[in-house]
Amino acid sequence: MSKPDSKPIKIYPRLTSGRFNNLRVAMVVVTQLVFFGVPWLQWNGRQAVHFNLAEHHFLIFGISLWPQDFIYLAALLVVCALGLFLWTTLAGRLWCGYSCPQTVYTQIMIWIERLTLGDHIARRRLDAAPASVGKYAKKGLNQLLMLSFSLWTGLTFVGYFTPMRELAVLDMGPWDLFWTLFYAGFTWLLAGVLREKVCLHMCPYARFQGAMFDDHTLVISYDEKRGEPRGKAQARSEEPVKGCIDCGICVQVCPTGIDIRHGLQYECIGCAACIDACDQVMDKLKSPRGLIRYTSAQALQGKPAPARSLHRPRVAVYSCLLAGIIMLSTTALVLKKPFKVDVLRDRASLVEQTDDGMLQNRYNLRLINTTEQPQRYRLDVDGLPGIRLEQPGQIVAVKPAQTETVAVRVQADPEHATRGAHTIHFVIRSLGDDVTIREKSSFIGE
Repeated sequence: MSKPDSKPIKIYPRLTSGRFNNLRVAMVVVTQLVFFGVPWLQWNGRQAVHFNLAEHHFLIFGISLWPQDFIYLAALLVVCALGLFLWTTLAGRLWCGYSCPQTVYTQIMIWIERLTLGDHIARRRLDAAPASVGKYAKKGLNQLLMLSFSLWTGLTFVGYFTPMRELAVLDMGPWDLFWTLFYAGFTWLLAGVLREKVCLHMCPYARFQGAMFDDHTLVISYDEKRGEPRGKAQARSEEPVKGCIDCGICVQVCPTGIDIRHGLQYECIGCAACIDACDQVMDKLKSPRGLIRYTSAQALQGKPAPARSLHRPRVAVYSCLLAGIIMLSTTALVLKKPFKVDVLRDRASLVEQTDDGMLQNRYNLRLINTTEQPQRYRLDVDGLPGIRLEQPGQIVAVKPAQTETVAVRVQADPEHATRGAHTIHFVIRSLGDDVTIREKSSFIGE
């Protein structure tokens, strides 16, 4: 007995059209306009979105974030996770079908294939054809276009971390080149070569999505009650067609190659290509649409209960958590002070004595201007009787969204600065908006 052929089957998805296909195309256009366009936008003379890892500084449309603002990044990740959970509970894998980068770039690569190699039938015949110059010329052109798009994608990705206008003239360092090629290579590999295998075997979301589904979740389903028994004889009958005629087009258009008529499967990415295909067949047969549709298990059983579907415990929990985190994060961001201060002691010299008998400690004050305007700050210190800066009332100017490190010397009377550490506070006041920050530190006595 021979072993079954374990060679993976290459999928040639058939082109479809319809309302859901139009929505997918729109999402591809919108997401790529955002991805490729944002690095070129300017804001107050600088790149609007710039993640400057070298200087530990993120600029997002005038919002300046530093390592101390890591909590906002954590909140954003939590919001994205909860949002995905909530959306999956309500409407299944719409993220996978319409917005996931893997889906979007795979769709673009398929468009490139259709442009260079033809439709799904022409591509299948070309792969089966014997080797020839024409065959490899077409395939070479196809790969060249896919690699060119991947390089453009990689260059744009790096443009979020290195100024895009520098990269556009190929003014890049070795690390910029490495990450451009790295991202481009994986774009070509995942979207141009592996494609649906990423969704089937590599994406963890496909494995745990079932834990977020319930009988009220909207998923793509085949109406078995209406469709069975299926058969092509229905199409030749003079009576109106009600069920499935077993044309197989829903399978031909599926990017992961599944048959939705076998029930909900983890391979289904929720793209609704099968819905568009089935609706077109039903239109030709003058039969009502909806043999394959977005619906829930409850609706298929004749119990739609639309009101109750939004009042499920998990929906309430996800919604409350999501709303609470968004509200707290937004409030904190709005109330965030327009500058930050870090105090670093000079460890090389803990305590000194001046010519007039005062004790002196050295510090480095790191002033971070998080606004888009130049700012001036007045420096003071308190915490011990008579404590003062070597230059009382010192003024420091800091450029927009920049950092300035200032070396200061703090002096105190030995009578009050006895042996050991004493708590003091640096008082930094912004002269532009009259905001004051008190930063705690310690003064070492003799």
